[in-house]
This record gives sequence, structure tokens and C-alpha cells, in this order.
Amino acid sequence: MRYVVLAFLISSAFGADLSVQSGDLYSGWLKMYDLKFDEAHQVFGQWKQSHPADALGPASDAAAYLFSELARLGVLESELFVDDTKFEKRAKLNPDPQMKPRFDQEIARTERLANATLQVTPADPDALFAKSLTFGLRADLASLIEKQDFTALKYTKQGRAFTDKLTAINPKAYDAYLGRGVENYLLSLKPAPLRALLWATGSQVDREKGLQALRMTAQNGHYLEPFAKLLLAVAALRDNNRALARELLTGLHNRFPDNPLYVRELDRLTPKIAPK
Repeated sequence: MRYVVLAFLISSAFGADLSVQSGDLYSGWLKMYDLKFDEAHQVFGQWKQSHPADALGPASDAAAYLFSELARLGVLESELFVDDTKFEKRAKLNPDPQMKPRFDQEIARTERLANATLQVTPADPDALFAKSLTFGLRADLASLIEKQDFTALKYTKQGRAFTDKLTAINPKAYDAYLGRGVENYLLSLKPAPLRALLWATGSQVDREKGLQALRMTAQNGHYLEPFAKLLLAVAALRDNNRALARELLTGLHNRFPDNPLYVRELDRLTPKIAPK
């Protein structure tokens, strides 16, 4: 079931107002978007040394391990996200056996630090984000690599509780709206009986609300703004709005020239001229 594609995004809760003390972390996330994972790990490692009590450091490092593996395995292809049948019939992948222990270590460290902070300050925005992110990353691993979609959905729902608490505290945490957007939009693509079942079990399945939330993050987000634009490009492809998809992908390619994903997707949008 494809409702947990990019579940990491569903549960993420980055907000623009959280960036006050996260400049170095932001540069690490930008390196991830450009597939410079070694450099991203270096940035996150330095942050963890200088901010040993901050759960956001190991959470970012965990994301880098996971996204490096997703990129290596070719999972983040918009063709995969556009073609539901292809996603449903995807073969089981062969992940790097060294990745998951490293990932699990950073997730455990994130949980430990975030829980310690929340015990003292239950409304701490960074700790709420970190908790949400751990569930989202687990969901992404379960769905996109391990093909355990129901497990991923469970993680997604658990992470949403922290996301909702964050946005209640800070409505300007624009990146958090992306999670709602992804969940609503992707689940809205399911057949009506399945949508009804998902709604009855606590999922969000409103297509227009999903697209609206994605646009909020694309316009005002911080860490997840490029992700929102990629997902809007996928939505545009589904709607056969090739002009919008090309505009969004061109902007991403210009910002992240070392990421070949955008080049490949733009190439698919370019009409092929048959040889004479």
C-alpha cells in the first residue's frame, strides 16, 4: 500500500522558527539534498560535539544515513511515486548491512535526548520535532526499504501526535504542514473503500487540504521546502501539468546540481524526437 511513501515527510516537524540556532544543521540538510552525504555527516558530527544535549543533531545524522541508502537504491524516483502499480510490485531491496545499525544508534540517541528534554520542558519545540522525526524515519525505512507498510503507517500515526502538538504551540512551524500535506494527498489517491477504512482508523485523506499544506511548506518552509516542491512536482505530473512540474524540477536542479534525480525527471518531461 502506497500511503506511506515518504513517510519521513509525513511525520517531520521542522519549522522556520526553529532555525534560530540551527544554521550549521541547515547547511548539512542542504548537502543531503545535493547527495553530499559525507559532508552532511561531517556537519552533523560537529554539531553533536558542540551541542551534546540537542536531539536534533543525531536525528539529522539518522536522516543522512537513511537518505544516503534511499539514493543508492534508487528509491527516490518520481516515476516510482507516480506509478502506483510499480510501487505495489516493487522488489525487495538489498540494503547495506552497515546502514541500519548506524541508523538505529542515532535514532536511539535522539530518543534519549528528546525524552530527557521533554521531561523538563514538555512543550520544547526542538524536542517535539526530534520525536516526530524518529517516528517518520522509522516509517520511511519500514515502507521504502523493508516493505512493511502497515508498520510504517503505525509509526506515521505515532509521529503525527508530536507534529500536531508542535503546530499548536507554533502555527508558523511551516515545515510541519508538509507532513499533513503528504498524508492527505497520498491517501486521497486510494480507492474509495480503502479511503473510508483509512479515515475510520484515524488517517487523513483530503486531497485539496493536502495540496494546500504542501504549498504552505513550499512557500514558507525551511528544511523541508525543497521536499515540498518535489512532491508538488509529483502531484503536477499526476495531474498532467507538465509545465508546473518542469518549473519546480528546474528550480531544484539549479539549486542542487549534483543531484541527478532532477535531471532524469526533467529528461522524462522533454519530448523525444523520433529519428527520421
